Amino acid sequence: MKNLDMLNFSEQQSSSIYQYIFNLFTTLGLPEQQAHMGTAVGLLLAFALLLYALDYLMRNIFYSALNKIARRTSTQWDDFLLANKVHVQLSRTILTLLTRQLLPIIFLGFPVLTATIVKFLDLLVLLTVYHLINSLLKTCRDIFRTSKGFKDKPIDSYLQVVQIFLIFVIGTLAVSLLTGNSPWSFLVSLGAASAILMLVFKDTILGFVASIQVSANDSVRVGDWIEMPKYGVDGDVLQINLNNVKIQNWDKTIVTIPTYTLLSDSFKNYRGMQETGGRRIKRALNIKMSSVRYLSAEEITALKKIHLLAPYIEKREREIADYNKTWNTDSSSPVNGRRMTNIGLFRAYVLAYAKHNPNIHQELTLLVRQLAPNEYGIPLELYMFTKGTQWVYFEDTMADIFDHLLAAIKHFHLQVFELPASDDLRMLMAARNFS
Repeated sequence: MKNLDMLNFSEQQSSSIYQYIFNLFTTLGLPEQQAHMGTAVGLLLAFALLLYALDYLMRNIFYSALNKIARRTSTQWDDFLLANKVHVQLSRTILTLLTRQLLPIIFLGFPVLTATIVKFLDLLVLLTVYHLINSLLKTCRDIFRTSKGFKDKPIDSYLQVVQIFLIFVIGTLAVSLLTGNSPWSFLVSLGAASAILMLVFKDTILGFVASIQVSANDSVRVGDWIEMPKYGVDGDVLQINLNNVKIQNWDKTIVTIPTYTLLSDSFKNYRGMQETGGRRIKRALNIKMSSVRYLSAEEITALKKIHLLAPYIEKREREIADYNKTWNTDSSSPVNGRRMTNIGLFRAYVLAYAKHNPNIHQELTLLVRQLAPNEYGIPLELYMFTKGTQWVYFEDTMADIFDHLLAAIKHFHLQVFELPASDDLRMLMAARNFS
């Protein structure tokens, strides 16, 4: 019979408990094979009750005690231990190790079965130890995240590298247990297949190298606002992993890109803008060239009523009068000598308005410049920075400035360039037909 083949009493190990119960069954008149089976069943039931009792004590006493202690302490590391279920993995490891020690004793009368059970239990021990170490690694990750020195570092990438190494070690030991060969022989065989492994783990290796270089160069941190139009990226970095980077765009969509693209492709990082505390305004008003002209004395007097512009006009009047007197210019033609223009006074007004605006950063670059004329008129560009970097604040500040300038430009007898609208074309056609 097969059951008889599994028995090999000459290879039995000694156990006082097993021998005592076995002798008890033999005194009852049971055959030797049935006595071994009865001993195994009895010990198995007793062991199952022991495991259940230990599991009950851990769940209802050990876990609850740890939760109470964690709630009373002011430190966070114990909360992270509980959140990552380190205590659960520890209790499972203890129960698995206990099973590994006691279960072979239960089946002493069945050596072939015992060898199979031992292999299975050894693999189970490796698995529980892996989960325990993995929980501890996640706890260390959460603890490092609370530290200022590691807050913006790609900790997930480092964790995944350690996890891959841990899986490799556990896998090597598992293969060694199943085959009965030394782990070194398995590693030697892997060396021959290194080319295939390099191909399979190409993205992982590239991501690992990229995460190290990104961290070393400090080019991207968790929380940075980056922009990569090629991949539709425009938002905050949520996570930097070994294989990918997770970004949340401003429209709340999540974009995932490979980590190595941070090295192979270019991107824009707005960290510098956020650290300086100012966000750049770089927008131009296109002024119609035909509206640019010299100002008469009456128009200049009217513009002196603008409080922000009055000191500048008075200063310019003195400079122009001194210049024209020095060079004895002929004032019969406005081209002779120096004169004030409406676009020049408007540019001075825009600069004065920006310098008195509480929402504009006065310590960063602040200028109003005239760009080269083009088919859309003369661009008068505002180059300055707001005091805050928040998107809503930035847009509101810029809109308020240009709302005011678009309304104020008429007082300088200037016009903003715009392409002809349908009403303009109808008026032109009507005037042509009338003539």
